[in-house]
Amino acid sequence: MEAPLLPRESARFVAENSRDVLVDLEGVRRAAELLLPAASAWRVEQWKSLHELNPRRADEAALDWVFVVDSLNFSFWAEQEEHKCEVRYGGTAYTGYWALCAAVNRALDQGIPVTSASYYATVTLDQVRDIFRSDTSVPMPLIEERHRILNETGKILLEKFGGSFLNCVQKSEKSAQRLMHLVVEHFPSYRDEAQFEGKRVAFYKRAQILVADTWSVLEGKGDGCFEDISSITMFADYRLPQILVYLGALKYSDKLLEKLRKGEMLSNGDKQEVEIRGCSIWCVELIRDSLLELLEERGEKPQGEINSILLDYHLWDYARDHRDHMRAVPFHRTRCVYY
Repeated sequence: MEAPLLPRESARFVAENSRDVLVDLEGVRRAAELLLPAASAWRVEQWKSLHELNPRRADEAALDWVFVVDSLNFSFWAEQEEHKCEVRYGGTAYTGYWALCAAVNRALDQGIPVTSASYYATVTLDQVRDIFRSDTSVPMPLIEERHRILNETGKILLEKFGGSFLNCVQKSEKSAQRLMHLVVEHFPSYRDEAQFEGKRVAFYKRAQILVADTWSVLEGKGDGCFEDISSITMFADYRLPQILVYLGALKYSDKLLEKLRKGEMLSNGDKQEVEIRGCSIWCVELIRDSLLELLEERGEKPQGEINSILLDYHLWDYARDHRDHMRAVPFHRTRCVYY
């Protein structure tokens, strides 16, 4: 089978052939101007300080935490906005992705070795249901799939990498692209690919965020000093397209907007779903380029690195902070294990 285009090339190809989703170049520039004041202060170290549930250390245990969390980092949207899965931890109620992180930390505090491959390779469905139990009547979505993926990834990590994600990271020899390919090659649930206009395209949302989180938890140092980290694109999910439409950098056709407003589900691999995800990646690539151009025009140098990873992190937090304003913009609904 022909190898798929890599995420950046996939995104460009999708954007060039998209019918229902458009990257608006003027909107891209406006978005970059809006984000510029924040962008010049971005740091890889912020990943730890901005989110209280993330590991504070830069060690093997932290990498194992990142690997488990990103192996399960998919499909948190609620059927009804007012009824959500919620996990209470440390006196705070968490929803969405953070509910997953809170559940992992809660289990670790209770002495359950949920980040150990030898444990989750054989964990039972009932144990998974208990570990990821909700404090509301709404359970975490796709719990059977989460159980299956835990068993599958745990067994592969034990067989091929001695049960430690650090061994996988070290095999990448400080290349973000090599680590992404290692993960996609060995762990089937990370193979986020689709067929579009006669070509095989790949978005690799979870594989790329795993590379990004590895870089972040290791603060870009030691085994996490990836020389090609800027080759990683944004992570195409359902929240980022929503914020890009809200900012005017992405535009949907009336036909697609009507479908999304009705809450119609889009299948994974559906043409419109691929267009949304591909155009989102390309849009963020162009915003990043615009940020760098704006800094150059002003004769300024960024204090830290400006790349699509840090831009994605910022936009995701921006979306959460502005969610009340964004309700007028529908997000696309797709249930799958890839995002």
